[in-house]
Amino acid sequence: MTPPVEPGNSDESKPGILDRFRARYHWFDHVMRAQERYQESKGDFYAAGITYFTIFALFPMLMVGFAIGGFILASQPELLAELQERIKSTVPGDIGQQLIQLMDSAIESRTSVGIIGLATAAWAGLGWMANLREALSQMWGLARQEAKGFIGTKISDLTAMVGLLLALVVTIGLTVLGSSGAMKQVLKWIGLEGVPGVGVALRVASLAISVLITWLLFTWVIARLPRESVSFRSALRAGLMAAVAFEIFKQVASIYLRSVVTGPAGATFGPVLGLMVFAYITSRLILFATAWAATSPDNLATAPVDPPNPAQITPRVEFREGLGIRGALAAAALGAVGALGISRWSRRP
Repeated sequence: MTPPVEPGNSDESKPGILDRFRARYHWFDHVMRAQERYQESKGDFYAAGITYFTIFALFPMLMVGFAIGGFILASQPELLAELQERIKSTVPGDIGQQLIQLMDSAIESRTSVGIIGLATAAWAGLGWMANLREALSQMWGLARQEAKGFIGTKISDLTAMVGLLLALVVTIGLTVLGSSGAMKQVLKWIGLEGVPGVGVALRVASLAISVLITWLLFTWVIARLPRESVSFRSALRAGLMAAVAFEIFKQVASIYLRSVVTGPAGATFGPVLGLMVFAYITSRLILFATAWAATSPDNLATAPVDPPNPAQITPRVEFREGLGIRGALAAAALGAVGALGISRWSRRP
């Protein structure tokens, strides 16, 4: 017969391995809090929505690109003639002629294609921005505010989208200036191209500049795109963490793309799948970094505490007829005391 286990010696009362790690390592506890916030706020669901709108907005952006190319070719007949000659020399026969006719029809309809592409891109972009801002707000644990109305919300999302596009343009420009090719050209101008070890230093400097630029962009996204103002200091730390992880992911993604585009199937579907994976992983990375910033000790200390639920006080009034049990006992006791007193008084001489 198994002896009973005392409550103080029960194994169930001992903390688990995760609890012990969280109590011992503060950084691990922070990661677990961020993961809990990410799961409670449906981070995977929002990341999938951001990925969908990213792929959906790609096609109208291609339409806009074709329209811009059509305007450029229509304004430069020499460039158009040179392009047609290259098509004829590369793809001779009827197929080449069909390609030229398709290009001519695309140039003729460049205005309608551009208008449709811009309208569709604006619609998809607003949906993408609304989903991103809602996801970031949920990661921060911000309560849903009163709606500004359809027009007010769309204007706010449009302003945020324009700001993000400007930030992306600045980021891309700084990335190009800090790329290894541009830096090699600078070294060539100043005559330091053949210095030993300059290639390694150039690579390290290029990675550092890329991380710095991505850090600024992610910090701006985490701190300024939510629908309510949040802590910029916590966003700086989270943006740095996301920038380092994003740079590692870019290196792995470049190896993946080089490996999948070698065959015919990979050349056809590899870039699309790569874009989907890239958008999904990047979305999850940004949302998790936001959850990490929201669960930092500074933000948890200043987080508002929800008021308790309203309590309803109902007075209870009871009406009893007659003496009742207590009254009867009190009357009996009073009668016994009175009888005892009368009997003693009557015995006196």
